[in-house]
Amino acid sequence: MHHGFENMLFPFPLIGLPFLVILAIGLVAVKGYALWHAARNEQKWWFVFLLIVNGLGIPELVYLVWFRADKQAAKVAPAPAPAPATTRGTDTEEV
Repeated sequence: MHHGFENMLFPFPLIGLPFLVILAIGLVAVKGYALWHAARNEQKWWFVFLLIVNGLGIPELVYLVWFRADKQAAKVAPAPAPAPATTRGTDTEEV
């Protein structure tokens, strides 16, 4: 009978372990994505807040959905008009 320290190290059955690994990878990915956007947009306070607070991905999702500064800049801007082509005049002599 194993009671004690072994149960504290591994309290989840083997079926729950893959779920926890997938959840941890997803939370790290969301945190990294939110931190990347905050740093790229020079939102220093959001970056520090998201780095320190661990709220199971909720603050990161709130930031990405409502407070990310570049979400309007993601729209595609119209392409600039092409420059007019220059042509040779018809009155020039060929050499």
